[in-house]
Amino acid sequence: MPATKTALIVEPNRKPDVKSLPIPAVTKMPAPDSRRMSSAVSAIDEGRRRGPVPSQSRPRDNSFSFQARVPVITGEATYRGLLPIDGVISGQLGASGSAMTIKQRPRSGPLESVPELNGEISFKDMLRVNGYIAGKVFSFNGTLIIDGEARVDAAIDVAVAVISGTVNGDVIAHQRVELGPCAVINGNISTRSIAMKPGAIFTGDCRMLKNETVSE
Repeated sequence: MPATKTALIVEPNRKPDVKSLPIPAVTKMPAPDSRRMSSAVSAIDEGRRRGPVPSQSRPRDNSFSFQARVPVITGEATYRGLLPIDGVISGQLGASGSAMTIKQRPRSGPLESVPELNGEISFKDMLRVNGYIAGKVFSFNGTLIIDGEARVDAAIDVAVAVISGTVNGDVIAHQRVELGPCAVINGNISTRSIAMKPGAIFTGDCRMLKNETVSE
């Protein structure tokens, strides 16, 4: 029988012919601009000579950095009314409880034309007025102290009133009233005991209250 022909012939490994491979097209890059390169190098050298550039800080906001003035009142009191604010408020205001701190900017003059507090103030023990308030001041057993630079345009009904400033309104002090040498009172005074130092000015009527006797 004749010999069977091989169906598959394995050729030995050979390297591809380089001449037969396609050569990819080479994109020609534009030559760098010598002027741009020189300017960039000079800018880098200038930066090295000058050193690190300081970081630009934001300008300070000095709106909150001021010397706060003395609060209009000193002491624990209950207040209901208007409170114009020219300053900073910090704290918490809520239905269950509030704790707030108010820092007012200094006054432009001795006294502002608008009251710092305008409403009803009630207290228990002692209250000192350092500024300008208006409305009504009330306390069953408390002592009200009005400083020499203070002004009170209000009806006063307290136990003891020690006045060194200006009061425009009627004063009722169930125990006593003390007027300092710079006190100015434009209104009526009703009290059991009154002491007035030389220099005080009182324009109005004074009515002495009867001492309450306790019946056994």
